[in-house]
Amino acid sequence: MKTIKDSVHDHIEVEGVARALLDTPAVQRLRRIKQLGPAHLVYPSANHTRFEHSLGVYHLACEALDHLGIEGKRAKQVQAAAILHDVGHGPYSHTIEEVIHRHTGKYHDDVDELLAERAVGDVLRSHDLDPATIADFVRGDAKLGQIVAGELDVDRMDYLVRDAHHTGVPYGTIDHARLVRELRLIDGELVLAEGNVPTAESLLLARSLMNPTVYNHHVTRICRGLLQRGSERLLAESDVTPEQLRRMDDHDFFAALRDTPETAEFARRLGDRDLYKRAVWAEMDDVPEEVIDADYEAIREFEDNIADAADVNREQVIVDVLSRPSMRESSSRVIVNGEIRRLGQQSTLVSALQRVQREQWRLGVYAPAAVTDTVGHAAENVLGLETDGALVSEIRSTGQRTTLDEFE
Repeated sequence: MKTIKDSVHDHIEVEGVARALLDTPAVQRLRRIKQLGPAHLVYPSANHTRFEHSLGVYHLACEALDHLGIEGKRAKQVQAAAILHDVGHGPYSHTIEEVIHRHTGKYHDDVDELLAERAVGDVLRSHDLDPATIADFVRGDAKLGQIVAGELDVDRMDYLVRDAHHTGVPYGTIDHARLVRELRLIDGELVLAEGNVPTAESLLLARSLMNPTVYNHHVTRICRGLLQRGSERLLAESDVTPEQLRRMDDHDFFAALRDTPETAEFARRLGDRDLYKRAVWAEMDDVPEEVIDADYEAIREFEDNIADAADVNREQVIVDVLSRPSMRESSSRVIVNGEIRRLGQQSTLVSALQRVQREQWRLGVYAPAAVTDTVGHAAENVLGLETDGALVSEIRSTGQRTTLDEFE
């Protein structure tokens, strides 16, 4: 057994298969991947890593297993999946995941080959665990995989509390101890015990508050756009392959950007925090449906057209379109009056938070500070926005700030 001091859960005891997995290169690599990608450029203390988070997920998974009375091989499978659930992440966590997926067809939870090969596979097999089965647990495909990857998973419980702690933002604070204690396994489905509708609602509320404040803060999104553009150029202009990019850590990736002439400017801007600025920041109701639902190729065409209209280099325009709002947690199951019900059917707060998500949604167009006016007006015309540039023009011309602009 190994005892590790954690900033969120205090002392975490790691033993068995999890202890053996801890020192494999695949898990140790997670020490070099920031949990929140470039969010440290907004919140300077947000330097926590996927390694810390994985330990936290393991700790909460063990507590859940104890409360559910699950032991033996089934418990070992969940514990292994908890430690390994993030080994498929590329550099800067989710930041360039879509780029990697376009080139490899793999998301961060597609880990079959990563678990089957080398040290991780050897450890799993030595503990009588099938790597392919553990990969199913990581994806949430196995029954008990819900504990690690589901609507009420311990992954979500840990990252909300951990991200709030390290950013200093209080909105992600949830009663994760109660959430774990009130979990029940009924007919193979993970549910919350009677009287816990507010407990389930707390997860939704925390996510709804953390999204605009941390995960989709406009500076984080601008950094994400620069890293995505840089990664695409890196794959096009260097010898780096998509599979190599997927297995890089943050340091490897940044060094590759810096050392490749065609991407060095992206590294400089991020390293010096000389970031693009918002040329457009539009609400969902002001954006045409075809723009909201545009695929990668359509968005690249928008960027080309905006650059032509503004008479600037294509690299100076980034169009950032978020996916339509969704709330997976609303399908969480809770026991109400002896019946298992979906939270979305039981809670009036869910529909309110769904409206809030829509109101929080923004389309962003980013450009270097010197050309934001020109790019902004071109983007409004090319994208057919109905804002008349009101919000962005106000920010550009009067210097008025929204609640979060103090971090810009």
